[in-house]
Order: sequence, then C-alpha cells, then structure tokens
Amino acid sequence: MKKKTSETEIKVTGRKIGYSRVSADHQNLDRQIEALQEAGCEIIYQEKIAGTKMDRQELQKMLSELQAGDTVIVKELTRVSRSTRDMLELVAQITEKGCYIKSLNEAWLDTASPSGEFMLTVFSGLSQFERRLLLERCKEGRAMAIKRGVPMGRPKKNSKPLELAIELYKEKKMSVRKICEYTGVSKATLCRRLKELGLTGQIETSFKGVSI
Repeated sequence: MKKKTSETEIKVTGRKIGYSRVSADHQNLDRQIEALQEAGCEIIYQEKIAGTKMDRQELQKMLSELQAGDTVIVKELTRVSRSTRDMLELVAQITEKGCYIKSLNEAWLDTASPSGEFMLTVFSGLSQFERRLLLERCKEGRAMAIKRGVPMGRPKKNSKPLELAIELYKEKKMSVRKICEYTGVSKATLCRRLKELGLTGQIETSFKGVSI
C-alpha cells in the first residue's frame, strides 16, 4: 500500500550541505565529518575558529553559495550558533534563500518539517520576550538610580573631578559619600578645596573627623 504524504510535508529537492566547526586548530573535525557524510551531505564546509567570532569565513562562504532548495546540515546546533539570537538570525538568512537547516543531534531543528517550523516560532517568541524583559529591567534600574540621585552617564571628558565634585556639592542633591564615589575625589580633598573657596559655612557634618 502506498504511503500517503502529509499535505503540510515539505518535499526537499536540493543538495545536502554540511557545516562542521571546532574552536581550535588542535581539535579534530573527523567525528562531525563522518556524521555529516552518513547523513548524505554532498559538500562539507570545515572551519577551525571560535564560535564567538563573527568572521567565520567558511560559514559565510557556505551561505553565499547556497541554492534554493538546499538543506544545511550540522551535527549539533553549537557548531553554528552560541545563543538563541544567533541561531534565529542564521535560520533567517538560510530560509530567505529558500533553503532549510537541520541538526542531527537536535531533532526538533528541521525547518523542512512542520514541527521544526513550529519550534522555531516558539524560540523566536521567547527571544523577543527575553529582550523586552531585559529592556524593562534596564528602564526600571535607571528610574530607581535617578530617584536615588545618581547621575546618569559618564562625567564630561573635559570636566575635572574636583570641580565636578564641588558643583555637585553645591547642588545639594547628593550626599558627600556619593559625590566622592562618583568623581573619585576623596573627602579630605573636597573639604580642603571648599575651605579654600570660602565655602566653609556650607561644609556639612559628613566631613566631621576628616583629616585635611
């Protein structure tokens, strides 16, 4: 009896292209190459470079030489990406060329199958959620810092630390401790300079016990 083909099943007609990578020259690619050959790869791109580096020449060469209908096969996902975002960006580049990607170790990564496409949709959603959550945390942290009187951003390059400390002290928006931490000026130095400027009447109790 002839097996029925699912209406959603994608018929792949292109080449099987393998990509293998190790992080250093002394490491061996043999296991990856053997697995890719057993998977029927006609061409295998080989790379010896850290996965964190973006200038992976063989990977870029493979992407530029892909033809519509080809399937990129890797032994495991870590050979081509180090994060969810990297993986999604790579998958996007491959699918834009009308190609597919498949991992031998991660069965869920097969963009030629409906389940593989579904899993990528889930990962894409999680990645976007993670990014929004990070942005929200940054905003909350910034708002709390401003509320505590912590200046945002770095001091101007041309601002002298002691002059900046004096200006901040005059504004009375920060404690002496925070001013000294922010500018790197010691309490003794700040106190001495305030006295030189005739601002001794403004010196607060925070300077008590400071030797100048």
